[in-house]
Amino acid sequence: MRASAIDSHARTFPLRSWVLNSKVSFSAASRDYQAGRYTQSLATLNQLMDIQQGAKTYALLAKNLVQLGFKADAAKAYGLAGNCDGPNAYEYQKQAAKLHYEIGNEDDALLIAMRNLAKAQDDAELAFIITAIYLKRQQRDIIRPFKTVLSQSSNPDHMRLAALQLSDDLNDATNQSLSRNLFKRFPGNLAFRFLHLVFAREFNEFEEARKHQGVIDAALAKGDVEILRKDNPFYHLHWCGNEDFNRYATIGTTPLNPERVAFRRNQPHTWSDKIRIGYMSSDFWDRHATMKLLQRILELHDKDRFEVTLFCHTGPEYLKHNVTDRSRWGRIVDVHGFSDQAVLAVVREHNIDIMVDLKGHTSGSRATAFNLPLAPVHVGWLGFPGSTVNVDLDYVIGDHSVLPEVAKPFYHEKFCRLPESYQPNDPMHRPKPRPVTREQLGLPEEAFIFASFNGNRKITPEVVNSWCRILKRAPNSVLWLMANSPRNQANLLKHFQTAGISSKRIIFCPRAPYEQHIDRQQAADLGIDTFPVNGHTTTSEQLWGGLPVLTVKGTNFASRVSESLLRAIDLPELVAGDLQAYEDMAVELAQNPGRIAEYKAHLKEKRYIAPLFDAERFCNHLEQAYEIMAERGKQRLAPEHMDIAALPPRTAPFGAE
Repeated sequence: MRASAIDSHARTFPLRSWVLNSKVSFSAASRDYQAGRYTQSLATLNQLMDIQQGAKTYALLAKNLVQLGFKADAAKAYGLAGNCDGPNAYEYQKQAAKLHYEIGNEDDALLIAMRNLAKAQDDAELAFIITAIYLKRQQRDIIRPFKTVLSQSSNPDHMRLAALQLSDDLNDATNQSLSRNLFKRFPGNLAFRFLHLVFAREFNEFEEARKHQGVIDAALAKGDVEILRKDNPFYHLHWCGNEDFNRYATIGTTPLNPERVAFRRNQPHTWSDKIRIGYMSSDFWDRHATMKLLQRILELHDKDRFEVTLFCHTGPEYLKHNVTDRSRWGRIVDVHGFSDQAVLAVVREHNIDIMVDLKGHTSGSRATAFNLPLAPVHVGWLGFPGSTVNVDLDYVIGDHSVLPEVAKPFYHEKFCRLPESYQPNDPMHRPKPRPVTREQLGLPEEAFIFASFNGNRKITPEVVNSWCRILKRAPNSVLWLMANSPRNQANLLKHFQTAGISSKRIIFCPRAPYEQHIDRQQAADLGIDTFPVNGHTTTSEQLWGGLPVLTVKGTNFASRVSESLLRAIDLPELVAGDLQAYEDMAVELAQNPGRIAEYKAHLKEKRYIAPLFDAERFCNHLEQAYEIMAERGKQRLAPEHMDIAALPPRTAPFGAE
């Protein structure tokens, strides 16, 4: 006999008739419950509620109902118990929420849980309910406060849910705490070890990174590259410059299905006179680094030959900062929050010929959508400096510096090599460097100033050790170093001091508004690059701002970018052949201010004539590539490596106004 639902008075159980004329007491009901006589206990409580309602009565009623399998009624009974004043009110409410959640009454569970929101931040059981429901509803902002308590729980379900809450914001303290707690509880879990190392590198915690990197290094020394499959493809590049190893970092991806790739390439498609280009990114707002490079190229696309559509999944929190008329870039199609299947439907509706992924394995990527048949030709470009492993791309756009012949075995994509640099640059919308003095910036007038404005995660122990050796050999020099946070600054300074470099020789600066950053760079004498990840946009900004950059020849795409940029502005001599040459050149230049002056004059002279900042020239080369790709697609030819021929050199400056 199934009990009916409890009404507002909790008195509608049909079992009342069983105990009419019986002596009723809470103690008797409790004894029956302890003895497993749940039906008798329930019947006693049913009559007892006619004369004695209270938290204890409702709670015992709920316990009996749970044992008898009536969870919906039990949840209501616990809710009534929780509404009574008493020391256990919160626990009763929590039990009610748990039961509602178990039987799928999510709204009822949330109603109770949200009344106790403050306590949920310290209670993993209630935090689990709130998080599970809102995570399913894609409302992540609400659940941020619960990451820490879930990660500290011993319940495996809580831990798994905590891991699902990780966001891409490494500066989020809840992400940091979550990563630390996951690794502490499961030190043998390789994915959690790699995750912990991401945060250690982000904040230049070199000793912590060294301590936990040892297991990985030992495995690689034995030839166990499979260990890398638990590493994130993007963050992997920040410590590993081995192009062979890079292709194994594939956590969160699934291997490509050759049959699906072939199906996409051979799917019926209607071509038109114009080539329809689709770009997909979450960075279509004017303050993002990608658009500081790309927006002029989008504006210059030949509208008579190309039709450009931007499939935008940029978050509204970023778009609200955009001040540019984005229609100048092409037709905007909003796919923010769409599933991959929904993205497929929208792309197919626009009958795109060539789809270009601008993200790869980076934050906010929707690269997995490219594993569906979006278009006859799929291309990876600009966002990810390497092979976008396990994503169905026909081509990767690069150049002869970042994609040399020796790299071909490590890519599933075919190379499309532009003649000068793979990186576009915008000379129209990028601010021009204005005069600035060292005094204004608090820099020493007489010292030789090395500078690094690269992201701090790119500064490895090997990089710092190299800089220390340079500073020791160039005694009249200082290092001007951008620090992302006080924590980075403290950790970096500690490493320099341990190596014998006085704190007076390290001058930290914070991030600055973009216009001010472009101005301040010229106050330094020489930019010194990082490895295995170079400055990318950072290097081109320094060259635009008139600061020569010294780099070392790299071993994979991410470590070859500065070479590409320097060659495109006719300064290949600033690419050192190896680390020793890099240090020797830095010291030599610190002792030869005349050569620095020549390099700065060269950059000023070449800014409007060399290929690096020539957006029109770049766009012409890129469009040549698209035309070749489209023609091969029309003929159902498989993708093949291609090198785009260079236009004749300019003999006069291009217009930038």
